[in-house]
Amino acid sequence: MLTVNHVTKKYHKVVANDDISFELPDGQIGILLGPNGAGKSTIIKCIMGFLKYQGMISIDGYANKSLDAKRIMGYVPEIPSLYPNLTVNEHMEFIARAYKLSDYEDYKEELLKRFDLDDKKNKFGDELSKGMQQKLSICCGLLPRPKLVLFDEPMIGLDPHAIKELKKMFVELKEQGCSLLISTHMIDSIEELWDTTYIMKDGKFAAAVTKEETADGTKKLEDIFFEITEGGEDCEPVIEGQEEGKEV
Repeated sequence: MLTVNHVTKKYHKVVANDDISFELPDGQIGILLGPNGAGKSTIIKCIMGFLKYQGMISIDGYANKSLDAKRIMGYVPEIPSLYPNLTVNEHMEFIARAYKLSDYEDYKEELLKRFDLDDKKNKFGDELSKGMQQKLSICCGLLPRPKLVLFDEPMIGLDPHAIKELKKMFVELKEQGCSLLISTHMIDSIEELWDTTYIMKDGKFAAAVTKEETADGTKKLEDIFFEITEGGEDCEPVIEGQEEGKEV
């Protein structure tokens, strides 16, 4: 389980994340939904331990910056960060050695095949198109079979086949008990996939919407999103378990 308690991140006087708290249980898909600049990437980087912040974050009871937590976390960044002088296969081998994986070969081959990289194993990182780099980044993030995977805008640059395959992977990972936190501003890209959507606005969680709340079809997630993000200053935050006006 991912637990985020009262996390605030400031860049000088700019508050990028403002007192954010939530839990993501095992086997659940959580969505961070919001416009550009809402703070989605910042909270993901805080969870990964890339940024300093106020508050507490844990994964399965381990502090997020501990080695125990790092071993069970996977990350797919918005912009792939590859080594230009390593081949596709060498990138995968690098991850396998870094995580001290064993019996990973079959899964490595499966991932590369599913994302159409099996015939590009000998291509270097700087020879790959943007879409191929994103596919390799996904494969590297999933190779250690993490219990929690953080995806930051994972579908940008992917072709329709890869998007379809990635959505299938989301469902499979959930069925295996993996927790997924997916950041996006593309509402239609996560339709039918999510369990809870956290709508972000101005660095805050403005609402937490569960799948059950939209099950009757009277109001779609898109409607709720625009009501909150374009509803003006009078729109009240609606999120369970978060204290309004708390100073950090």
